[in-house]
Amino acid sequence: MSTFEKVVVIDGKGHLLGRLASIVAKQALNGQKVVVVRCEALNVSGEFFRNKLKYHAYLNKRCLVNPTRGPFHFRAPSRILYKAIRGMVPHKTARGAAALDRIKLFEGVPPPYDRVKRMVVPDALRVLRLKPGRKYTTIGRISHEVGWKYQDVVAKLEEKRKAKSAAFYQRKTALVALKNKAVAAKAASVKDLNASIAALGH
Repeated sequence: MSTFEKVVVIDGKGHLLGRLASIVAKQALNGQKVVVVRCEALNVSGEFFRNKLKYHAYLNKRCLVNPTRGPFHFRAPSRILYKAIRGMVPHKTARGAAALDRIKLFEGVPPPYDRVKRMVVPDALRVLRLKPGRKYTTIGRISHEVGWKYQDVVAKLEEKRKAKSAAFYQRKTALVALKNKAVAAKAASVKDLNASIAALGH
């Protein structure tokens, strides 16, 4: 992501939370707009039980005088990622606030991002960063255990999206095959034309 693109869409599945957060934070501070989809499939190193205990310890951290003052313990996976990114950005300055405005985070893959090419970040991928055999946890599971209510809804919508995507891919491959067949059938008849066009440097 060295050069600027209009919007970079990252598929969060299989990425380590902290590593992805640091890369997204840096890009946003540099002026790049970033969208992260499938936040519920992000990973954290360490076994599930330990990570659950860590989250419960975090739930204890509140203002005893008046808990409505914060800190606010968001349960949704996208908000957990947001909190990690916010901690890596000077969010109380105008520059930091502008950087956070450039970031969008979603569970699942909502429109219009279901029709957009999605990237991965190799520096944050679990399979490349975590030693094989090490335990890891999926953020969606932690969220579900501590009160996120939409795991089933997101799963259902993802099933629908994948079925739709598979149907589109089938149609696309069939069209490409037809086109290739037509080109092969007419190759002999347009051979002279192609040769004369090639002679003109096209």
